[in-house]
Amino acid sequence: MQLIECVPNFSEGRDQSVIDAIADEVRSVAGVQLLDVDPGADTNRTVFTFLGQPAAVAEAAFRAIACAASKIDMRRHQGAHSRIGACDVCPFVPVQDVSMEECVHLARELGKRVAKECSIPIYLYEEAATQPRRRNLAEVRRGEYEGLAEKLKQPEWKPDFGEAVFSPQSGATVIGAREFLIAYNFNLNTRDRRIAHDIALDIREAGRARRDGQGQILRDKNGKARKKPGKFKQVKAVGWTMEEFGCAQVTMNLTNYKQTPLALVFDEVCRLARKRGVRCTGSELVGLMPKTCLLEAGRHFLHQAGKSAGVPEAEILRLAVQSLGLSELYPFELEKKIVEYRIPDPRRLAAMSVSAFTDELSTDSPAPGGGSIAALCGALSAALSCMVGQLTADKKGFEAVSEQMKKMTEQAQGVKDRLLRAVDDDTAAFDQVMAAFRLPKKSATQKAARKAAIQQATRVATEIPLSVLRSAREAARMADLAARKGNPNSLSDAGVAALCARTAAEGAFYNVLINLNGIRDPKYVKRMRAESGLLLQQVRKQCEKVAKQTIGKLEKSL
Repeated sequence: MQLIECVPNFSEGRDQSVIDAIADEVRSVAGVQLLDVDPGADTNRTVFTFLGQPAAVAEAAFRAIACAASKIDMRRHQGAHSRIGACDVCPFVPVQDVSMEECVHLARELGKRVAKECSIPIYLYEEAATQPRRRNLAEVRRGEYEGLAEKLKQPEWKPDFGEAVFSPQSGATVIGAREFLIAYNFNLNTRDRRIAHDIALDIREAGRARRDGQGQILRDKNGKARKKPGKFKQVKAVGWTMEEFGCAQVTMNLTNYKQTPLALVFDEVCRLARKRGVRCTGSELVGLMPKTCLLEAGRHFLHQAGKSAGVPEAEILRLAVQSLGLSELYPFELEKKIVEYRIPDPRRLAAMSVSAFTDELSTDSPAPGGGSIAALCGALSAALSCMVGQLTADKKGFEAVSEQMKKMTEQAQGVKDRLLRAVDDDTAAFDQVMAAFRLPKKSATQKAARKAAIQQATRVATEIPLSVLRSAREAARMADLAARKGNPNSLSDAGVAALCARTAAEGAFYNVLINLNGIRDPKYVKRMRAESGLLLQQVRKQCEKVAKQTIGKLEKSL
């Protein structure tokens, strides 16, 4: 499921009725989850955080901005935080299965709509910026609301959308796309803020001022301090003392965890702390983080220990929480701190017990059916190959294939998870086809709309089993590797993995064919038929080879 986070900042932090009205607008959009509303009286500003699928999030953002424009009067606004308008800034953040390019497109479409329907000048920033100078939010905001009227007269500050006309009540809004910002603190076994800040200076991108032999700051000809850059890019950090917990912290913002992984920063903070005679005893996440960030950290610690990261997702997350000491100050609850877990899990079938699933399957309901079972067989195949890899990688006598097996187990976990999602996806696609058939067909317009909906839903119902076929080919290849190079004590398991992969492929192929019967586009049908047929041949060939090898080796051992 595609997920985007939106974090708009509104110039009102004191009037609860206005804050509630904006929140109600966000909640009014189906499919959007309002995660947090954080008002500040001193800043007179409220930060909203909501999550959902792209179109729904964009709609919620528009409604919130329109509401703020009608209820906030910037002529009366006073606050400690810099700002340029009623909705000061509105960034889109990719969370799951969404590219930055898609977020940029969403930001520009929203900017165009807000400018047109609300008559608010719009500037684009960060990844959505149309000019290098406008990437930096501080630069766009320079002069703030009070200087906006004059700024709009300057040709270089013509808005990206809307007229260069000052709106006294609403000001201007800055819309953009950026990576997920992670607010993160490292706990030290000292109260000394200076030690924490000294570590921060070493790791943050801005670094520290250069000094001469007498400790004096070196400056350039303009009097500006010359800087020695810190170790990590996309990191902002300072040191402070947390009186509540009696410890100093290195507090930071990771503005791009993909470029600078959290675990690498953690390891370096630990090293720098030891160098100064103190210890990093744990850490604290402020707000939320994407699941991928924590998974990456868990895999890092597994690799560091020489272990395979081909273990279930839940185990990787558990290890990451433990290794980072995230529960030192208070219990770390994954369901509250991981952004994807704030959305209800749509995997109804995959989350069932085996007995409940088979009971559901045995009823007179047409779904789940063969497509979901094909996906499940593929997931079982990948899981079996992963098991063989785990039983091989760290065993004495298999050193030559250890790294190959570790890599395979990680790939197998990914294939397994993908196929488990397809168990529910296949049933959901079938339900969509049935919903399309139930659309009204009284008028010519309704008939045309119904026909188009049926064709679109049937395409989706075809492409899901095709994706299962692709994954089954991966599963077959892993079963082959497990049979050839895996621990011989698990040879029968590798053989069953191949059988499950073939069953998955055969079943998925059947489901591609039955859905192609309902599609009226001959070119599409021909293309899908050709690809699915080739995939099936490849899986059959691979699995037949594994079956022959497995039977031969097992009979020879008698």
